[in-house]
Amino acid sequence: MQVVRITPRGYCYGVVDAMKLVRQVAEDPKTRKPIFVLGLIVHNRHAVEELDRYGVVSLDGENRLELIEQVHEGTVVFTAHGVSEAVRRRAAEKGLDVVDATCPDVTKTHDLIRNLAQDGYTILYIGRRGHPEPEGAMGEAPDHVHLIETVEDAQDLDLNGKKLAVVTQTTLSRWDTDATIQELRRRYPHIEVFNEICLATQLRQEAAVHQAENCDLVIVVGDTRSNNSNRLVQVVREQAGRPAYLVDGVHEIDPAWLEGKRTVGVTAGSSTPSPITREVIQYLEQYPAGASADPVRA
Repeated sequence: MQVVRITPRGYCYGVVDAMKLVRQVAEDPKTRKPIFVLGLIVHNRHAVEELDRYGVVSLDGENRLELIEQVHEGTVVFTAHGVSEAVRRRAAEKGLDVVDATCPDVTKTHDLIRNLAQDGYTILYIGRRGHPEPEGAMGEAPDHVHLIETVEDAQDLDLNGKKLAVVTQTTLSRWDTDATIQELRRRYPHIEVFNEICLATQLRQEAAVHQAENCDLVIVVGDTRSNNSNRLVQVVREQAGRPAYLVDGVHEIDPAWLEGKRTVGVTAGSSTPSPITREVIQYLEQYPAGASADPVRA
């Protein structure tokens, strides 16, 4: 099987920095124990399991304000997705030591929302409901921000404010976001647009679409809870017109996908550890091109 190693792929700098920071904190004897991560440091179970080995406790849940009530002592880590100002205040009230692993691109969006709200804007935030990043970003100015997910949500709006702005989650598909922004501009020509999709996300999506054109199918290595991994699958299918599948590792590859195939592209979400992706690539490279049965796995 010929494997196209789609580049760039895998860990972005925000994830690398977050993982490195938590490991350093866990190894520092001065750190107040126990150490809790408020949510999943990134949306990948392999990354979370790595921190487990350092004695770090990951509290899994969607509502950060509820999660922090489970922490009564020690150190709390804010994940790469960011948290609301209310969560920061509660951590201070509880006397917890705080380690902030928020991605700088997410911090930039928080600052933008706060400044827009102070200037009297009504803000439309394009994001995924239930994802921790919108929860934290919208929490900067909850009375000023409205969450929308789709073009249909934009069509249902009834706003009269003179000062309107649209801000985006950092890990969305730029194609979906463009469609929603176009609808908002049609309905509100004066709206100010701040496209906050991070460069790492954009580059990975564009590379996946362009390089998929030479592939029979694409395997995306990532966690089902990873928004950016799911978006990679989406853009390959919709923009490149190629089959695409999300797998957590080699064990999730279905031999039926590979029947009759000769060239497969491999990419990975920005929260996927490189060793997991390498295992997938090595497995596919050993798979007979055009095979109709699953070969023996080494």
